[in-house]
Amino acid sequence: MRTGIHRWYTAAATGALLTLSVASPQTSTVAAASPGDNIAAQWDSIAVNTVVSSGTFQNEGTVYMAYVTAAMYDAAVAIDGRYVPYAAPLAAPAGASSDAAVVEAARVTLDYYLPAKATTVDALAATSLAAIPDGTPKTDGVGVGHAAAEGVIAARTGDGRLTPIGVTSAFPTLAPAPGVWRLTPPAFARPQTPWMATMRPLVLDRPDRFRPDGPPPLTSPDWVAAFNEIKAVGAANSTVRTPEQTATAYFWSANGIRQWNRTARDLADSRHLDLVSSARLFAMVDVVGADAAIAVMNEKYHFLFWRPVTAIDPTAVSNDGFGPDPGFDDGNPLTVEQTGWRPLLTTPNHPEYPAAHGTVTSAMAEVFTQFLGTRQINLTIHGFDQAGAPGNFDAVRTFASPTDLREQIVDARLWAGLHYRFSTEAGVDLGRSVAKYDLRHAFLPVDDATARAGSD
Repeated sequence: MRTGIHRWYTAAATGALLTLSVASPQTSTVAAASPGDNIAAQWDSIAVNTVVSSGTFQNEGTVYMAYVTAAMYDAAVAIDGRYVPYAAPLAAPAGASSDAAVVEAARVTLDYYLPAKATTVDALAATSLAAIPDGTPKTDGVGVGHAAAEGVIAARTGDGRLTPIGVTSAFPTLAPAPGVWRLTPPAFARPQTPWMATMRPLVLDRPDRFRPDGPPPLTSPDWVAAFNEIKAVGAANSTVRTPEQTATAYFWSANGIRQWNRTARDLADSRHLDLVSSARLFAMVDVVGADAAIAVMNEKYHFLFWRPVTAIDPTAVSNDGFGPDPGFDDGNPLTVEQTGWRPLLTTPNHPEYPAAHGTVTSAMAEVFTQFLGTRQINLTIHGFDQAGAPGNFDAVRTFASPTDLREQIVDARLWAGLHYRFSTEAGVDLGRSVAKYDLRHAFLPVDDATARAGSD
């Protein structure tokens, strides 16, 4: 049962971060544009750089990216008219410049939510706008973009986002016991953005709509199997994990905001998507990604299940106010704890179940499947290469289907020592469900949305 509220009010300490941003199943209608001529792709990249450099945790960062790309999308569709906007519909003057609208929408949204970056963002916007011929179309486009940004800001006012960036918050706790989450080494950082658990989603009607059944009981064979599996293959010094499995774990430690937005930009470039189709794809990636992040944080702070490092090594806990020091063992004679056990990658500072990376990755698999209108996605993704410089995206992998993508993320988080197999499998189911819900309710072609409304 819930026993209290942990009160965390100061900014979260620097610690491990999550590593990791269409309508119903139909093929998207897209038009061609010249490669390198896509202002939506340019400003998606600017938005990513701005959000990430602001210091957002990756779950938190998906929310800021969603605000920006939703505004860009609304600006583009106000002029184009093919798709239903995210926020309130806008009337655009005939001939208004879509490029100018997208630039201004991104600028205003970034300035509003990340004012410390405004000088840099405004200079980049001035450069982009200077490349657009002066005249009424440009002036009207700027007006449309400004209105689109204000529409998204108004729609999201009071949505539960907390500031400053990285701030932690109070959350309901469970009585100390085996299986209950504890702060994790080496940083023992304060809980990462618990406020996201109760934030109003962007499209999803409520964050707990797709609540999973929960982790297996500590007395069950499923728990024993999961404990022993990750203890063997997820240890930093594992002798059974192969070099390829280690490389896969590192691949998926790349920054998720950069990873998924780059994947979307690469797709827009390779398919020569026009501005509107590109803006739609970026908004789908970031809005669905944010809803997946909100949903998984809701479940994490509901179940408050312990991470492998504190389950396998009860001495790995600190005097954190969540229970005794050392921590509990699971009381199961079929599992053997191991003092000094540590995972391959550093454990993020939020609870175990379900896996956030599994949730967001699965949601992205659904986004790209529905956007492309096929399960043969052949999606090329850049990830972290442990042989390269920190933060690199030198490793490249191609996934033929969403199933391939989902299966690999389950294995990757296991091999990293971060998540029991059942946690990432639950995350995969959650992310798929969130994405399907969002894509039934947003980013629809106007004709499809009208037909649906008529059939209700």
